Amino acid sequence: MDPAKDRANVVKHGVDFATARLAFLDEHRVIAEDTAHSAREKRYFCFGKVGGGILTVRFTYRSGRIRIFGAGYWRKGKQIYDRENQVHRRADR
Repeated sequence: MDPAKDRANVVKHGVDFATARLAFLDEHRVIAEDTAHSAREKRYFCFGKVGGGILTVRFTYRSGRIRIFGAGYWRKGKQIYDRENQVHRRADR
């Protein structure tokens, strides 16, 4: 983990990377590819419930490990999480 990047994320978005990791533990998390950034490597979003909200985590895989770029509680992430989980609930019926 990059401590400077972690501190910058806390200042900018109010979330540290230790908290961001919790989004991956949500059994209803949604993983989506980030097609708008980086031609060098694939990047992804994880939308997961952490505390009282839906946390959006931007990440990639490097050397078999998840590397977090940033995280925050953003409305669009909550909308995607809610939409995808409604689709899965309907399919389970």
